[in-house]
Amino acid sequence: MSTIRVQTADFNIEDELALVRSNPSVGAVTSFIGLVRDINDGSGVTSLTLEHYPAMTERALANIVHEAETRWRILHTTVIHRVGELKPTDQIVLVLTASAHRGDAFAACEFMMDYLKTQAPFWKKEQTPSGSHWVDARGSDDAAAERW
Repeated sequence: MSTIRVQTADFNIEDELALVRSNPSVGAVTSFIGLVRDINDGSGVTSLTLEHYPAMTERALANIVHEAETRWRILHTTVIHRVGELKPTDQIVLVLTASAHRGDAFAACEFMMDYLKTQAPFWKKEQTPSGSHWVDARGSDDAAAERW
């Protein structure tokens, strides 16, 4: 089972965990929560705006989840990615994976985050005290995804 949402509203980790933990076959749950930082590449960040093309983004997220579910024995996956204007400390993304054993849950969660950073069509614009700019992809994110 998987849950995939792209939304402007914040998410509640407790609510999302409760859904996953209701399955008695689950023995391990891993999670990743990405937050907006107040500094990036040495510059202060006052806000981050995430844009996307809804149908394209949802299809890409579904493909990433499907790939993880074919590689590992996952009982449940949750991917929630926010869009719109966010401030430092705001939550951006949640990835939860649940499995019978921790190895599958850890691997699938890390795989999905590496692929989200490189394969999901989101565009990020940072607002700094000196103006705004689009955030370029990082070579380290590509390298992380290539190892899979």
